[in-house]
Amino acid sequence: MHHIGTGISTISVLCAVWLGLLLAGASWTDARSRRISNKLVLAGALTGLALNTLLPVGDGLFSAAPGGLGFSGALGGGAVGLGLLLPFYLLRIMGAGDVKLMAMVGSFLGPASILGAVLMALLAGGILALAVAFWKGIVRSTLANVRSMLINTLLSALSGPAKPIERLPAAPAATLPYALAIAAGTVGQILLARDGHALFL
Repeated sequence: MHHIGTGISTISVLCAVWLGLLLAGASWTDARSRRISNKLVLAGALTGLALNTLLPVGDGLFSAAPGGLGFSGALGGGAVGLGLLLPFYLLRIMGAGDVKLMAMVGSFLGPASILGAVLMALLAGGILALAVAFWKGIVRSTLANVRSMLINTLLSALSGPAKPIERLPAAPAATLPYALAIAAGTVGQILLARDGHALFL
């Protein structure tokens, strides 16, 4: 049992290194060209599915008791990651590559842990957006943009389509390399999961 546990733990570390390399690659290309390779995302998703399917059963690849979640667990994680960020894509706050990248992460983490990763990624993204807004001196216009979007959405929900409002400049979050936030949120979730302190395990 000791040898099996040690082997699984080593595999867990290797999985973390591989996922880290994928996220680093996505962050690099996103920062340089605002694009995330579909090939990178597909390779990562297939790896996540394979690892969770083929490894001995456990609480997740990066948990305190590492092991696979099964094919359905990996697939469910991908679906949850995709579903949680899809509204942000529809609102044009994020790009399609960001949504697909989070789905890829979900195939590694599973449906429970991906919730924590998404929350932490959104927090990291908010901090990044504020930092960029302060750096560019556009905090006021950014807040006005968000306020107008919320009011328009509320009016549409209450009384049908609202009158078109003047189109404001895109929020900084829409032009951020959001892969950086996704990477930060994923790393944070993995570290907390390893210590047993994650909100979602």
